[in-house]
Amino acid sequence: MLTEASLSIWGWGSLGIVLFLITFGPFVIFYLTFYILCFVGGGLVVTLLFGKTNSEKYLEQCEHSFLPPTSTGVPKCLEEMKREARTIKIDRRLTGANIIDEPLQQVIQFSLRDYVQYWYYTLSDDESFLLEIRQTLQNALVQFATRSKEIDWQPYFTTRIVDDFGTHLRVFRKAQQKITEKDDQVKGTAEDLVDTFFEVEVEMEKEVCRDLVCTSPKDEEGFLRDLCEVLLYLLLPPGDFQNKIMRYFVREILARGILLPLINQLSDPDYINQYVIWMIRDSNCNYEAFMNIIKLSDNIGELEAVRDKAAEELQYLRSLDTAGDDINTIKNQINSLLFVKKVCDSRIQRLQSGKEINTVKLAANFGKLCTVPLDSILVDNVALQFFMDYMQQTGGQAHLFFWMTVEGYRVTAQQQLEVLLSRQRDGKHQTNQTKGLLRAAAVGIYEQYLSEKASPRVTVDDYLVAKLADTLNHEDPTPEIFDDIQRKVYELMLRDERFYPSFRQNALYVRMLAELDMLKDPSFRGSDDGDGESFNGSPTGSINLSLDDLSNVSSDDSVQLHAYISDTGVCNDHGKTYALYAITVHRRNLNSEEMWKTYRRYSDFHDFHMRITEQFESLSSILKLPGKKTFNNMDRDFLEKRKKDLNAYLQLLLAPEMMKASPALAHYVYDFLENKAYSKGKGDFARKMDTFVNPLRNSMRNVSNAVKSLPDSLAEGMTKMSDNMGKMSERLGQDIKQSFFKVPPLIPKTDADPEHRRVSAQLDDNVDDNIPLRVMLLLMDEVFDLKERNQWLRRNIKNLLQQLIRATYGDTINRKIVDHVDWMTSPEQVADSVKRFRDAFWPNGILAEAVPCRDKSIRMRTRVAGKTKLLAIMPDELKHIIGAETTRKGILRVFEMFQHNQLNRRMVYVFLEGFLETLFPQYKFRELFNKLHSRSKQMQKYKQKLQTTQAPSLQKR
Repeated sequence: MLTEASLSIWGWGSLGIVLFLITFGPFVIFYLTFYILCFVGGGLVVTLLFGKTNSEKYLEQCEHSFLPPTSTGVPKCLEEMKREARTIKIDRRLTGANIIDEPLQQVIQFSLRDYVQYWYYTLSDDESFLLEIRQTLQNALVQFATRSKEIDWQPYFTTRIVDDFGTHLRVFRKAQQKITEKDDQVKGTAEDLVDTFFEVEVEMEKEVCRDLVCTSPKDEEGFLRDLCEVLLYLLLPPGDFQNKIMRYFVREILARGILLPLINQLSDPDYINQYVIWMIRDSNCNYEAFMNIIKLSDNIGELEAVRDKAAEELQYLRSLDTAGDDINTIKNQINSLLFVKKVCDSRIQRLQSGKEINTVKLAANFGKLCTVPLDSILVDNVALQFFMDYMQQTGGQAHLFFWMTVEGYRVTAQQQLEVLLSRQRDGKHQTNQTKGLLRAAAVGIYEQYLSEKASPRVTVDDYLVAKLADTLNHEDPTPEIFDDIQRKVYELMLRDERFYPSFRQNALYVRMLAELDMLKDPSFRGSDDGDGESFNGSPTGSINLSLDDLSNVSSDDSVQLHAYISDTGVCNDHGKTYALYAITVHRRNLNSEEMWKTYRRYSDFHDFHMRITEQFESLSSILKLPGKKTFNNMDRDFLEKRKKDLNAYLQLLLAPEMMKASPALAHYVYDFLENKAYSKGKGDFARKMDTFVNPLRNSMRNVSNAVKSLPDSLAEGMTKMSDNMGKMSERLGQDIKQSFFKVPPLIPKTDADPEHRRVSAQLDDNVDDNIPLRVMLLLMDEVFDLKERNQWLRRNIKNLLQQLIRATYGDTINRKIVDHVDWMTSPEQVADSVKRFRDAFWPNGILAEAVPCRDKSIRMRTRVAGKTKLLAIMPDELKHIIGAETTRKGILRVFEMFQHNQLNRRMVYVFLEGFLETLFPQYKFRELFNKLHSRSKQMQKYKQKLQTTQAPSLQKR
């Protein structure tokens, strides 16, 4: 049944389909499908349109329900922008000086062109925005110029900058000392020095530390942005400052476009080194200074750079094909370069092996030392310091100060008695007050050093003391009244094993030789591994003997020395014309004979003559040098006559009888005749300053100088003199007690210690009331670290420096400083500075490209050249006052301070802060800077340390 039913369904279905196709045709199926799709699509379109219309109505209802009505200002702004831009008139006057305004306008134009226009024109062609920015910058510059004119810049340039630099140097010196104290054997890295530097800074400044600004580029940019925003607030009109877009644009231009590149350049050590070389470009590098730098260098990079350059020059010279006279010059250059290369290799080996490199310690361990007589020590300012320190250690300082006080008394008495005799010859009224003052001074010396109450007492024979006491009671005092006792004290210091003989074996004696520049230089000879070490003199030539070797030569009768002037000539150097004398020198002994030529000027002869006549007074009556005289370049007769006179001088000087009578004279003769540049013991200026360089005899002579300018009333002059003479012995006695008998401190240093304050916080009362000069002297004190000297000599050295400066510039030194500051701040100099800034950043009107980093070897050689230049320009007079080693250390310390980028940035920011504090004294910029630097890590550590140290004391209370 089911089968039959299914067959009938399929049959009827098939019949219906056939009939449908026959009735409607074969395409009916396609028509039917199309009709269904159109019906469905139409329904979807109607639904979409109905939903869109209802959605828009709903959104419009929501907008009017929840949002405020549209401001009428927007359409007005749109309407204003569509209008034609109005022309903005800009006043090109900025400072009131055309020579300054013109380069300043160019700087503004270049800044806008290279920092704004290049991207702004890609967004809009509207010029009004650029004009508004230009107007804003000009308004700031006008306010800045107006404010600058109201400020007195002299205190800033004469005191504040010098104080900031001196304080920066003090912090650096103390940081170096801390690094050395941590471990003498391990040298601290540059990072350790920087960290220690900022630790010392916060200890000294107490309220501020600039480590973040100087070490973190991100914090530095933030600091400059904040600072520029404060400056814009002070310089811009309120309307311009409230415009945030304008303010941010100007801030970024100033901070990132101008200040940051400028600070990067000023803090770059290589740039500073190049600038130092450029500043002293007129000074020629000498061989001695260059070799000293090489032998003192502890930087392997510097030594390798010099060695590689020497090897390169050697390769070039050996490739030359020369003949004749040039071959000798080439050989000499090759020998010099070989020696420089050898010294560099030896120094590098010692640095890499960790061996001792300190010259003073090497001198104490190798070779013989030069002998300096006691009488030379007593009259030399530098040598006396070390002998004083040694006598303090041995308890013999009373003998030394007695000798010095008597020496000063003798000079004073001689000068006063000479004045008294001259007034007697002139028939003027006399008074006994002078003799009374001399008696009071003599009795004061007796009471302080020789009486039974003296403490400490000079130990001499009792009969000499009794004889002196009797003379003081019954006779008028004379300059020679203490001579017998002074001679005994001198012999005691000379022969007693506790004093001078032991001093020659002490480390202080080696340091003294280093300060006198009489310490032989270390050189290393032998195997390539550096084990063959010796300590000898400078290897500049075969005749460059040590003082000990010269002593042996001079004592040997078989050595004969003969010298004569073989030729003369006229030279021109920097526009100055002078005569030059060629000296041919022959030296003969039993086994060999040597000959060489050396060249000397008349000033060299004059300096040599002054030196030997000072050391050997008996020669002054025998040797006569022809006087100085100007001459015409073509005056050959004069040159021949001068040549004849100088030859006679040389023959008399080198006579065997002369050399035998003064054996020590050979030291000076050989030094003068060596084939090298003559190192003058005293220049013309030093000879004029001779009364300053010897503070011992002149410490009393300066007191008596007032007698030479006595007023009309002799009694009035003597009354003024009595105060000085009466206090003479008392003052020296107080100096002794303060310098040598002071009790060591039992408590640690406090904040009152000058070493923990700024440089200007301490002003020596011994200097007259002259602030710029006083700060300059304090700076010299800091550079050369004179605080390490005992107080009496330190005071003398500072007085000598002060008098030396005044001898150079006269009594108007302060006026000259002020005039120089006025010149620096004059419109011409300001305009010149602006032009240099413009040309540095935009040479030929084009933005300067980033300077490519120079090769390391070039930078290292620049460092060597800079140190050599600085060492070469140091005057010999300064070395004679404070010592050669101290001078070298001071100069190299200053140079080393500039070799750290972070420390240079700190100094630049300190100068900038001082500048702004001076420019805006009515605003609290100091507090502002303290807040800007308040996130310093070192500052936080310091505050925690203070809280830790203060907690126990608070608990006790």
